[in-house]
Amino acid sequence: MKIIDFRFRPNTPEIINGIKNSSMFKATCEAIGFDKRVPQPLPEIVADLDRRGVELCVVSGRDCETTYGFPANNNSILEFCRAYPNKFLGFWGIDPHKGMDAIDELKLMVENHGFRGAAIDPFLAKIPANHAKYYPIYAKCCELKVPVVISTGPGTRVPGAIMGDASPARVDEVARDFPDLTIVMSHGGYPYVQEACMVCHRNANVYMEWSEYETWPFADGYVKAGNELIPDKLIFASAHPFYDSWERAKLYETLGFKPDVLENVLYNNAARVLGLA
Repeated sequence: MKIIDFRFRPNTPEIINGIKNSSMFKATCEAIGFDKRVPQPLPEIVADLDRRGVELCVVSGRDCETTYGFPANNNSILEFCRAYPNKFLGFWGIDPHKGMDAIDELKLMVENHGFRGAAIDPFLAKIPANHAKYYPIYAKCCELKVPVVISTGPGTRVPGAIMGDASPARVDEVARDFPDLTIVMSHGGYPYVQEACMVCHRNANVYMEWSEYETWPFADGYVKAGNELIPDKLIFASAHPFYDSWERAKLYETLGFKPDVLENVLYNNAARVLGLA
């Protein structure tokens, strides 16, 4: 079965070290033993993906320099996409506090360097997704006809993060104000499982992946909603290198999806968002 992984960062030494030493995720990494993750050279990573049938990976950047003083990783994303344009599709990470400079940068990266969308992290920016500082970004995405990935996870052990800043209810307001904007909620709005499923159901332009939380309490609600309510809205994402991409893809075969829904989740829905269908 064909696979698109919608949240993948290559486990190169630079990425592994950057994550575990970051001011945002250092405590999280220590809690889950992330320092035991095995780094690989990029050609070896791509060879593994090819062998396992992972056709494409969305690699999203992150910029929270204003709030956490940590440099953006966008240049690494650019290097991955340049090295393997048929394997990695880049989404440019945006710090909303950088104003028009960030928006001009997004335009440049989409139009001149082939980036496929934008990525924002409200819990790291310390403002919710419906804050006015994000609205010029959404408007530019509409103009450029590219989607935006909005992180909606709980931000476990991230210093200063507020879980409510990633609430799906805030994304619902964005979907109302920008009906032409394709939105992908990353991490499924966990623990707001029911709210996230309903935001996808009631807004034609909202999709989600629930990487990292597939086996957590109440996560069976995502599967039930996929089978009965939103079979065209759920997207597979592994959150690699926090989890192994192939192991997570195999996990999805055990979660209880109907065969046609599983095919949608692993490939078709992502292909539609990316304009590949």
